[in-house]
Amino acid sequence: KVGWYNAILQPAFHLPYPDDTLAFVVLSTPSMFDKALKPFVNKERLKIIRDPVDQCVSHHLSRVKEKFPDQKVDVIFDYEILPSRKPRFLAQTAAHVAGAAYYYQRKDVKLDPWGKKKIYGVCIHPKYGGWFAIRGLLLFPDIQVLFLQQSAPVDCVSTEEKRIELLEQFNFHWQDGRYRDIIEVKERYSEEQKAYFATPPAERFRLLGLTQEAQ
Repeated sequence: KVGWYNAILQPAFHLPYPDDTLAFVVLSTPSMFDKALKPFVNKERLKIIRDPVDQCVSHHLSRVKEKFPDQKVDVIFDYEILPSRKPRFLAQTAAHVAGAAYYYQRKDVKLDPWGKKKIYGVCIHPKYGGWFAIRGLLLFPDIQVLFLQQSAPVDCVSTEEKRIELLEQFNFHWQDGRYRDIIEVKERYSEEQKAYFATPPAERFRLLGLTQEAQ
């Protein structure tokens, strides 16, 4: 429910829908690269003019909308920002309240070792660890779900030591990706996919065999 999300955020971040409005958080799993992105690039090669992953997600979510011709469906993507430069929605908070992934933050550590340092939180999925991404929100403005029960996300990094280790790795060593394996995972990114996301965005076109002119 939109109300679960709005209830824990300042008004500036609220989604402008009634509290009982139905929403879905959309995640991409490790297999997205092979099952969705590569076929999309092969098929739409000449139409890719911005970030290929963003365009791929947009393509698939527009197909989801087509499945509900009688419903109003609003889509908000993870990369969208407001004129104020704030994100249109806080992806990790949305994933947490939807029960999709646990958003570990500084407040989840009792004995905080970081003093005045800025510490960012990170979502961990019980099956994929950190090997996933939050891609968007699907909102159904005309569907009110008064009796929907909220499911808590799985607290899979349950010890104080592991939570400190997770936040340390994510904040200070995020480039090496070790934080993604803070738990035993069922699936992770392929070497090809790791190489793709490790490449600066401007150079990813060449990696996919796309011309820079398209960009």
